[in-house]
Amino acid sequence: MRRSTASVSPSFLSALLSCKHFSVARICRCPPPVYGTHRWVCGISDSLSNNTLNASSSSPYRLMLFSTMAGTILVQARDPAKLNMEILNAIDERRYIDTWKLYEQHMQMEGFPRKSVVNRLLAGFAETLDVKWLEKAYAMVEQAFEESKQNLLEKEPLIYLSLGLAKCGLPVPASTILRKLVETEKFPPVTAWLAILAHMSQTAPGAYLAAELILEIGYLFQDGRVDPRKKSNAPLIAMKPNTTAFNIALAGCLLFCTTRKAEQLLDIMPRICVKTDANLLIVMAHIYERNGRREELKKLQRHIDEACNLTDIQFRQFYNCLLTCHLKFGDLDSASNMVLEMLRKAKDARNSLAVATLVLEAARNDNRAFTARISGPNLSQNEPEGSHKDRLIEHQIISYEEFSRDRNFVKLGNEAKEVLLSLLAKLQTQVELITTEHGILQPTEKIYVKLVKAFLEAGKLKDLARFLIKAEKEDSPVSNDDSALVHVIKSCISLGWLDQAHDLLDEMRFAGVRTGSSVYASLLKAYCKANRLREVTSLLRDAQKAGIQLDSSCYDTLIQSRVLQQDTQGALDLFKEMKEAKIPGGGNPEFEQLVEGCAGNAEAGLMAKLLREIREGQKLDSGVHDWNNVIHFFCKKRLMADAEKALAKMRSLGHTPNAQTFHSMVTGYAAIGGKYIEVTELWGEMKSLASSAPIKFDQELLDSLLYTFVRGGFFVRANEVVNMMEKGNMFIDKYKYRTLYLKYHKTLYKGKTPKFQTESQLKKREAALSFKKWIGIC
Repeated sequence: MRRSTASVSPSFLSALLSCKHFSVARICRCPPPVYGTHRWVCGISDSLSNNTLNASSSSPYRLMLFSTMAGTILVQARDPAKLNMEILNAIDERRYIDTWKLYEQHMQMEGFPRKSVVNRLLAGFAETLDVKWLEKAYAMVEQAFEESKQNLLEKEPLIYLSLGLAKCGLPVPASTILRKLVETEKFPPVTAWLAILAHMSQTAPGAYLAAELILEIGYLFQDGRVDPRKKSNAPLIAMKPNTTAFNIALAGCLLFCTTRKAEQLLDIMPRICVKTDANLLIVMAHIYERNGRREELKKLQRHIDEACNLTDIQFRQFYNCLLTCHLKFGDLDSASNMVLEMLRKAKDARNSLAVATLVLEAARNDNRAFTARISGPNLSQNEPEGSHKDRLIEHQIISYEEFSRDRNFVKLGNEAKEVLLSLLAKLQTQVELITTEHGILQPTEKIYVKLVKAFLEAGKLKDLARFLIKAEKEDSPVSNDDSALVHVIKSCISLGWLDQAHDLLDEMRFAGVRTGSSVYASLLKAYCKANRLREVTSLLRDAQKAGIQLDSSCYDTLIQSRVLQQDTQGALDLFKEMKEAKIPGGGNPEFEQLVEGCAGNAEAGLMAKLLREIREGQKLDSGVHDWNNVIHFFCKKRLMADAEKALAKMRSLGHTPNAQTFHSMVTGYAAIGGKYIEVTELWGEMKSLASSAPIKFDQELLDSLLYTFVRGGFFVRANEVVNMMEKGNMFIDKYKYRTLYLKYHKTLYKGKTPKFQTESQLKKREAALSFKKWIGIC
């Protein structure tokens, strides 16, 4: 073979080596070997510039040889077509490291591979469910959009990649891909992105992003903006959020305590004509309860009572929410009436069940042969076989081939529904105040504890005694020393609330309810220990009227008290009285054992739970919930002047505004638009309040502030909010703020820095540039 050489200048060589189409394979004085797939380039024109080399990418030859005084330079590159085939073979054989190396080689030579290769790479990396390869695939997508080559990316591989990212706990890139699909009008059908949404909702950042996604997509359909009669709108209509999507996002918000964001989702539902189902009704109840929307709960109660497809568990959840809301607002009458109503219905059901049992027993006695046939061992095995099928294996994904065949994304839709069931099951575990037995609602000990605490804090001892006595009559009868009221009295004694205990004991006596001697003995000893002799005398008189005989331990305590008071005669009189009454020794140790059990954190029934609730629980300010509802109403109606007056009145009455109060105000101002000065003043007030009161700045409040400040271009304040959120390790949706910045402030501070500017102008400019850098805009 004849070789052709050309003299190359140093500048020509530099240009050659910097060209992305070639790589230097070898520098030597002897001719290099000829590789099977490469040929010598047999001509270099002397007219080539000293600084450039025009190498056509369409040339079939990728090997060039140049001779210089120093020797021979071999410039080698590979055939892109063959490299594409090697990438496909490597990905099919699951040689991911080799795949990535070949892809990088192609990027250095020609840039992105062919469209089919790029999409096969994305699908192959997503199929691994390995975070390392998923991140590399996402980096490819980002680079394609940065280089304006998004036309290389097909919709299905992007959906599949987003699903893989969501399954591996990477909600931010998963949501970004969905947002990019919407931006480029490659609308994903709702059945496809439901599964992505479901897996995202299992983490706190993902649940927040899921709600944001539905708000963004739902905005496209608000108030009939999309005409369903146009065939061109069919792909867009197919993307519209449905009831399952809202259920998933709302359940995620509830689990991760972003319930004000959830309420924004509820507000958008009627505007895009989303229908409710049984699950959605219960999720709405949870949201209204968390946000203190008692009137909304009462309106919802009619729909709950009329619904015919609700389960016992769903009924229990709703009435648990309603009961909790009554307690939040300090409405003890409504709460206690609910409990008594449940007890009455349970009593009627027990009586009906008893009658039915007697009839059944009679039928069994008359028909033993028949009952023997129907009472076989299979009746105890009626549990649903699929009870364990709801457990999803997170790190499994259907193959891309199977995914591609499922054109309607039915499997993804079913997977989303399974995840939804697991989210709803987690909500069911939060029900503490109500249980069900044979389909009948019944109060738990927890509701008694909370009600008693609320009555005691409100000083409503007569109402408490009346409620507990009625509850005892409706509930199954217990011994005199084991009733709920007796446990409450003993709890008051343990807490040192002796007057309240004595008042409750009097209420029991006036109502004609008898009790044992243990309560009197415990209170008597507590009075003696506190050296309250007048109350001791009064209690002894009450005990005699009630026909209560005190035990020897009480007399021992009384005698010791008289001795300490140097009342020897009184001590002797008590001793003679004890002997004449022939009171046996041994005392009454049950209550002491109970108190010791409580001190050791042992389970001691209602009394232990009540003591723990009173000692550890915080006193609720029900007035705050009332005023929050008033302010929320005005803000929702955009009557901000009335909202400001309500806030001022709230403060004057001594109620401290909380995060929910400020959130309503901020979102109200944002809805009107242009009220950035008012929001800035509110932010200053919040910061000063935080320095003197334990106000909690949560993610939802700070996010609403940040959105308002960025929208209005108040970047000094926006950076303050960002710093506070980052210190609190709160999730921030940077994509949303990057989009918002580009929409309203794209050209801000893009020119040269002015030579003359005030200190204020300089500060604003630096703040804007700092925020711009933070969201990733150069």
